[in-house]
Amino acid sequence: MNNIFVEAEQIKAQLEIADKLNNKTDKKVCILTFGCQQNEADSEILSGICEKAGYGETDDPKEADLILINTCAIREHAELKALSRTGQFKKLKEQNKELLIGVCGCMAEQKERREALMKSYPYVDFVFGTDKLYMLPQIIRNAKTAKKRSVYISDLPHNEFGVIAEGLPLRRNSSHKAKVSIMYGCDNFCTYCVVPYVRGRERSRESGKILAEVENLVMRGYGDIMLLGQNVNSYKGDISFPKLLERAGSFNGEYFLRFMTSHPKDASRELFEVIRDVPNVAKQFHLPVQSGNNRVLSAMNRRYSREKYLEKALEIKSLVPGITMTTDIICGFPTETEKEFLETVDIIKQVEFDMIFTFLYSPRPGTPAAKMEDQIPHEEKVRRFELLSSVQNDIADKLNDKYVGKTVRVLCDSNENGMCSGRTSGNKIVNFEGNAMVGTFADVEITSAAAYILKGRERG
Repeated sequence: MNNIFVEAEQIKAQLEIADKLNNKTDKKVCILTFGCQQNEADSEILSGICEKAGYGETDDPKEADLILINTCAIREHAELKALSRTGQFKKLKEQNKELLIGVCGCMAEQKERREALMKSYPYVDFVFGTDKLYMLPQIIRNAKTAKKRSVYISDLPHNEFGVIAEGLPLRRNSSHKAKVSIMYGCDNFCTYCVVPYVRGRERSRESGKILAEVENLVMRGYGDIMLLGQNVNSYKGDISFPKLLERAGSFNGEYFLRFMTSHPKDASRELFEVIRDVPNVAKQFHLPVQSGNNRVLSAMNRRYSREKYLEKALEIKSLVPGITMTTDIICGFPTETEKEFLETVDIIKQVEFDMIFTFLYSPRPGTPAAKMEDQIPHEEKVRRFELLSSVQNDIADKLNDKYVGKTVRVLCDSNENGMCSGRTSGNKIVNFEGNAMVGTFADVEITSAAAYILKGRERG
């Protein structure tokens, strides 16, 4: 891909527009975010741009002068939630003609969805795609002055579009947890997934800019930092992803450095050794398997076999004792037989994941899997989902029981009258009695455990 970096002059021009919009007090923006952590990171940038344009932030759409709906297209459920929420703003628009409503994110990149949205919700003022986020000041200005509905979408094909815009302001939604995008887009084209079509091709930020951002966060006391990318270990900057992770985890200070999401084909021993050897790198690994059957994996275009996945999953568990392992699984992929599904159940038992994120397959328009014959009935998807959940609950119970009597390091997320909650390096949720302040670390002795939660008391 050529010219993926937005020129500094373009960013400067947008920020100058934002400054000119900052001419009224008490303006407020309400940003509604649906979908993945990348969308959450994008919303922090949207919020930062709005702050520069003079908008305070509110969670109540009734108080807003500007409403932005950041949508997801990965699963039907997320789409329906976003559309339902958008439908609730018709009355607000009728009551306040000056209210601006914009829709962005992955749904905006899908032609059919975008056109249906503009037709069904005539009170939406503008729609913009994932690579036009940096143009928000111009989009707001145009909506205020032109008084006509507008769409801002790249005219490039999906295998060419996508940009990196550095230097944008952002307003983080946490004082101790942060997300740092290191790459965008996807080149894998799994047959069920729309990401390459709505996020564009893979493009990576320069390592120096990433490391500077991480170091700044560490210096400011952030205790949980997440490196983000659609396929984060496919990072192709000026250094490899394991090297980037090693350097990002080597700044002075105590913090959990996490990353999300990995693709099994790019997971390497070098990466596993960095997780093992660098103390600040979280002892947690999310490795989506999706299916435990080779034919289904091939139909998904996952580009690894059951055997290769097991080899890597068991290798990291051997290299990093006690590591928390999680995965994603699709229930009811088209053509999947009962026998093939049971191979997925078997792989869960072999690896013994701490948690699985299981999703009912939903056809995504424009993807090859949506056109496959032998779509699995909804009732069967639910049955398989429930079986997987039952098996996993037993495994999680057993794994968490091993923590009882041990002391773990926890980053405190909340403290309400001495009842605290936080997470470990392995991302285990811990509820505990103590005096830890939010954003600080505490040593917690585990006194009891359930499948997905640990309980204890602060030591010292």
